[in-house]
Amino acid sequence: MPQPVMDRRAFIAGSLCFGLSPRVAAAQQRRIPTVGVLRPGTPPDPLIEALLQGLHDLGYVEGRNIRLEYRWAEGKQDRLPVLAAELVRLPVDIITTWSTPAALATKILTTTIPIVFAGVGDPVRTGLVASLARPGANVTGVSTLAEELSGKRLELLRETVPKVGRVAMLWNSTNPSMVFRARETQTAADKLGVVLQSFGVHELNDFDAVFAAMTRQHPDAVLTLVDPFTTAHRQRIVDFAAAQRLVAVYEVRQFVEAGGLLSYGPSLAALQQRVALFIDKILKGAKPADLPVEQPTKFELVINLKTAKALGLTIPQSVLQRADQVIE
Repeated sequence: MPQPVMDRRAFIAGSLCFGLSPRVAAAQQRRIPTVGVLRPGTPPDPLIEALLQGLHDLGYVEGRNIRLEYRWAEGKQDRLPVLAAELVRLPVDIITTWSTPAALATKILTTTIPIVFAGVGDPVRTGLVASLARPGANVTGVSTLAEELSGKRLELLRETVPKVGRVAMLWNSTNPSMVFRARETQTAADKLGVVLQSFGVHELNDFDAVFAAMTRQHPDAVLTLVDPFTTAHRQRIVDFAAAQRLVAVYEVRQFVEAGGLLSYGPSLAALQQRVALFIDKILKGAKPADLPVEQPTKFELVINLKTAKALGLTIPQSVLQRADQVIE
């Protein structure tokens, strides 16, 4: 008996459902742009929420029209190159990084995948971009670089406690951006007549020795330069300052929320939301080389009055009136 002839449309439909469906599904998945996210810390990270909000405001919904592939170094800087390599191999359409070490580790690995950085102090002097106006190559993003910030923090410290003469500077001495930040802070201190005592840390074991040395030198105050390492250990730093009854100034609000006295610097959440704009522009065809590096435009002064009270310190009204947030 002759076999029935299969209807052509049925054959095509069957092929799509069975033989070709995996490839069709893969093609559909590839049409959803994938953004690699390289972070030096551990989840949860409130700055990721700021990035997601920025993408949402531009019409992106994770899992629907954009995918994010996360890699977390969990505070281990030496893992950044390995994690960056994983993202490059996937591959992804864009990689967004946080911190100078993360951006540098990624740049070495690819000249084709667009890289959008944030949390970078000086992208020009650290070799990430050719210039702020014309980044060149495949790298651009948002810098935390802002003129005279180091001097303004020391001025705030002096305005809060006029008798401050010696300031201990705690910083990660292995972060290229922090090397330049430390030099800028030293220059600002010299202009203000402040004696700056430098204390470099880059491993967890450094803290005990550094804190002991700081205690012996009796500074009037402490200034912490912020990068992923010092941020990861902010509670330890804040607790030390409290135990030593040291007036302390920080660069970002996270330290004040952990019990630090005051901070002045760019809004990191605002910077992260700007990253979403870069991602959107690149996905729509813009080249990183043509997108100027942005600098912060929103700065915030945050004061913890509870900490001030514990120190027996009265914050001058001239400082309080300029605060963007007062924690009581």
